[in-house]
Amino acid sequence: MMPAASPKGAALSPTALCEQVLPARHDQVGVARAFISAILAARPAADDAVLCVSELATNAVLHSASRNPGGTFTVRAAIFDDHVRIEVEDNGGTWDEHPRSDSRPHGLDIVRELAADCGRDGSPLTGWVAWARLEWRST
Repeated sequence: MMPAASPKGAALSPTALCEQVLPARHDQVGVARAFISAILAARPAADDAVLCVSELATNAVLHSASRNPGGTFTVRAAIFDDHVRIEVEDNGGTWDEHPRSDSRPHGLDIVRELAADCGRDGSPLTGWVAWARLEWRST
């Protein structure tokens, strides 16, 4: 995970950086949620971060090359004084995001709504890193 850039361009270092590699199975999405919940404990954005990681991990399990036999996904959290950046890295594959006709929010729509910023990095060959930045006021 790269340090986040501050608005002035200086790199910020997280106060905590945690990572867990999980088998890409449906039952492991709950493990990813519990991992983020435990890391963030009583932080103000904990519930939103848990929901975001649930959506990102579900996408990795269902839609990426991680779903192939032996596939994995990696969950990361970098905690800063005023925000958390969560990431889910998969094993790659095509990235096809289609508009939905049912007019209800789906995984990435939910992440976009909750996060101050979000996106993806990577490639079909090396793997995708889907990430979300959730903010809180520093104490």
